[in-house]
Amino acid sequence: MVHALPTPAELDDLAETAGRIRTAMETVISGRPDLVRLTVGVLLAEGHLLLEDVPGVGKTTLAKALGRSIDCTVGRIQFTPDLLPSDLTGVTIYRQQEHTFEFRPGPVFANIVIGDEINRASPKTQSALLECMQEGQTTIDGTTYQLPRPFLVLATQNPIEMEGTYALPEAQRDRFMARLSVGYPARSAEVEMLDRQEAVDPLEHLHHVTDVQHVARMIDVARRLYAAPGIKQYVVDLAGETRDDPMLRLGASPRAAIQLLRAAKATAAMAGRDHVLPDDVQDVALPVLAHRLLASTDARLAGRTVEETLDAILTRTRLPASGRAAAPDRRAIS
Repeated sequence: MVHALPTPAELDDLAETAGRIRTAMETVISGRPDLVRLTVGVLLAEGHLLLEDVPGVGKTTLAKALGRSIDCTVGRIQFTPDLLPSDLTGVTIYRQQEHTFEFRPGPVFANIVIGDEINRASPKTQSALLECMQEGQTTIDGTTYQLPRPFLVLATQNPIEMEGTYALPEAQRDRFMARLSVGYPARSAEVEMLDRQEAVDPLEHLHHVTDVQHVARMIDVARRLYAAPGIKQYVVDLAGETRDDPMLRLGASPRAAIQLLRAAKATAAMAGRDHVLPDDVQDVALPVLAHRLLASTDARLAGRTVEETLDAILTRTRLPASGRAAAPDRRAIS
């Protein structure tokens, strides 16, 4: 498929608007600019984000800050062990007086869906999100309903070692474009957080800086960035190395390679470039790939983490000769 590259004006608008979203979020999230940048990047890549860490470090606050900074619909789901799939997707009810059926949509019918503690729900309920996240639709009682676009699931989860949690199935993890760890803030950032939240909640003073239509246009611009054949081969080589490495018993899927390239395009777009560099791929490789991989028995016995294996793969995989190739008439092959 042939498509036009973004114009300089489109790239400037994307970079400026993404910067405003990040600035707004950073009024709430102190001392974590890289975390905020990657979160906005997943939004522009039209992916889904999994935030994993211990309770109380700001996972849900980060999700709410993104929702507040954009004039869009936001749905929130508090996952619990007794949650049913229909509590997410909605339910069809019968109105006896009118003798008609009425569909009442669930919280997934929103532009940004915040799933709090997703791994506290049963696997059956977790799987209700599979169709929503992959196809942007949900099927209820034989009827398929389209979800709004853009559609972003921003889920939080506690470490699986904590009591009352269920590990996400591999198919569910693979639907998330990236997994990020919030981590504890630096002491200076934590002091700043205390100052900000001593008397007021900064979320209450966070205002929209853009709207959902603008975000949809930004997503389209990011998709149209140019990726040279060498960049695409590099992405495929990284995915292939994860499948062949003896330290991994489950490698990256083809979906992972697609999402790695899309995330790299979003990173390049936020930097104001119309093409992808190898650095963009490397910048997002760990958050995009690590949660999809499973360590082999030998790796676990050796105490080697998936992240360490992925670092080794990034080090040994040959870089493309050039991240930029000629694109005559500002057109490129997608």
